[in-house]
Amino acid sequence: MSQQTNWNLRRFVQTLTYFDVIPFLSKLPGVKPMILGNQTATVNPTVTPRTGTILVAGATGGVGKRVVKRLQQQNYPVRALVRSIERARSILGEDLEFYEGDITIADSLKPELMDDVTAMICCTGTRIEPVEGDTPDRQKYYQGVTYYEPEVAESTPEAVEYKGINNLVQLASNYIKDASYQPIFDFRQASDDTKAIWGALDDVVMGGVSASGFSIEENKGVFSGNVSTENNGGFASIRTRNFDPPLNLSGYEGIYLRVKGDGNRYKFFLRFDTRWDGIGYAYSFDTQKDSWIDVYVPFSQLKPVFRAKLVEDAPPINESQIYSMQLMLSKFEYNKELNPYFQPGAFRLEIEQIQAYGGAKTPQLIMISSAGVTRPSRSDLDLSQEPPAVQMNDQLGGILDWKLAGENCIRNSGLRYTIIRPCALTEETESQGLRFDQGDTLKGQVSRDTIASLCLELLNTPDAAHKTFEVSKTDEEVNSPQSWRQQVSQLQPDS
Repeated sequence: MSQQTNWNLRRFVQTLTYFDVIPFLSKLPGVKPMILGNQTATVNPTVTPRTGTILVAGATGGVGKRVVKRLQQQNYPVRALVRSIERARSILGEDLEFYEGDITIADSLKPELMDDVTAMICCTGTRIEPVEGDTPDRQKYYQGVTYYEPEVAESTPEAVEYKGINNLVQLASNYIKDASYQPIFDFRQASDDTKAIWGALDDVVMGGVSASGFSIEENKGVFSGNVSTENNGGFASIRTRNFDPPLNLSGYEGIYLRVKGDGNRYKFFLRFDTRWDGIGYAYSFDTQKDSWIDVYVPFSQLKPVFRAKLVEDAPPINESQIYSMQLMLSKFEYNKELNPYFQPGAFRLEIEQIQAYGGAKTPQLIMISSAGVTRPSRSDLDLSQEPPAVQMNDQLGGILDWKLAGENCIRNSGLRYTIIRPCALTEETESQGLRFDQGDTLKGQVSRDTIASLCLELLNTPDAAHKTFEVSKTDEEVNSPQSWRQQVSQLQPDS
């Protein structure tokens, strides 16, 4: 009879201490450092899926500055695209990320403008000013709105409304991130805290001698070690300590892994409660030696497992309460079936990213256009009865024609977009109800404040994607952001 390999008591205690299985040990002065040595454990590991950056173009304009303020109030990461950072700081304050560029100059918009951007709100527009020398006695009126004789102040509508939008769209099409993916661990940008969340959990807890570890090497996480079947063992794994608070991934379809393996079959686990030795929900995946692959782990295909045995009456998966993740190499599949690709000895699995995937397909680009963009060319309209912007279209360099051309750039971009066509914009600050319409016949007014609030609602409204609509204020008493989303859901997508 062969002699068993000596079992490592220190590693056993080290594992239980790292994962706080014996809580009182962690509370004894000096015990945890003595046992763990150089291996550190965070007290309450917190992993918050990162919300992508929202890019606001035209951030110092009337709507843009209001959009920025609301995004900041709701703790979105915000990047403001401005032509002058110095001027923008005087308007928006210091506590904001700025990018200096001009949408009419393509070379000023570099790929780094789109770093981590998952959505863009475009509030740009041609700068219009009163004609030089205009005085109060030359004021004009339309539906209660006072205005002066206007003129284009700088650049041209063609450059701003069409070429500038086209420049933004080209950049976004190539570099915007898909918000239907939610980053959880990005080991390409890992910190010491990220490394400390993951610890080895090997068959030493059951008398085995396999040994593994987790490290960060050259912008990737590495799960490696030696797996042995001695002492009736045969598995090695790394597992996160319990997240506090748990991850909420409701609304997603599953977990995406970007890995490079060694030809072994591995398992990925999620746990939906805090128990150390409870049910894990597992998914097996095969790797290709020395090749990066994409692994998709649908929540619907996770198998409830307890010590490699399937649990028939397990509770349903709760995607809103994920307490830990685990990667494992084991000689067993499930219910005593063997892993067909298992080989004892050295192994190595590199991990680049762990993300949630399959989230809602929300708009990637929200554009503030204008009601009336189709009207100058319509023969069925009496232009004398139209708002000033329509009547003065030619005088203002065909501004509405070029806005429509910019809209078409967006519609042809392949991006998920929403195009808002507000009626005459006002400076009113009270809360307003909204009326939505399509067909470009709507007239009226709407405040910049309300349009800014609408933009934030649409960021998280999948039903708004691929739709163009006009909007004005309404005096209806019951008209909340919830009703806005309902009205938007009833609009027709662009053909």
